[in-house]
Amino acid sequence: MGDADERGPLRRCIVTRTQGAPETMLRFVISPDGVLVPDLAARLPGRGIWLSARRDVLDTARTRHLFARAARKVVRVPDDLDMMLHVGLERRAIECLTLARRAGLAVCGFTKCREWIAARRVGRVIHTQGASTDELARLMSGARELPVTEVPSAMLTKAFGRDHAVYAVIAPGVLARRFGIEQERLKGLADEQARDAGYSRVGLEQAGK
Repeated sequence: MGDADERGPLRRCIVTRTQGAPETMLRFVISPDGVLVPDLAARLPGRGIWLSARRDVLDTARTRHLFARAARKVVRVPDDLDMMLHVGLERRAIECLTLARRAGLAVCGFTKCREWIAARRVGRVIHTQGASTDELARLMSGARELPVTEVPSAMLTKAFGRDHAVYAVIAPGVLARRFGIEQERLKGLADEQARDAGYSRVGLEQAGK
């Protein structure tokens, strides 16, 4: 992969050969000792290797040794690469919510969330897997057009410092957009079982450390 692949607004996946916005994809670099390193912020020096944020794409790149082919040298893929990606993405998503909360751009709890929705101050609604369908419908009344994201309960409790949180909202803007992107990358990498169980429980525990 030439340096030209990292110029311009789009990046090309080494597996699918399709192009995408860099913030929606996964970038990797090769360390001096030949180890594959995830670069989720896309800031590390070196020539990047890009993947679409999908479980099947990651598996294909690994099993067909496409990282080494793209780097044109022997590359050691860490055994815990999946965990590294999950932990990193979950940490970034939690960071978005934490920053928004500290800036007064996010709240949790049904009543506060409903007040923000009614005041049209919301860019994204967030709820946990344990949310009641009927209660969520009441929360969203008159605002069904808002994007909604389902997350593991641990994500909200860590971001808001609560023992229990089911609903949260985040104001429109950069942090709401970034949170949505991180969640899409995380969801894309989760296998079916992990998605049903709330992504990676172990990953969330590690992300909070």
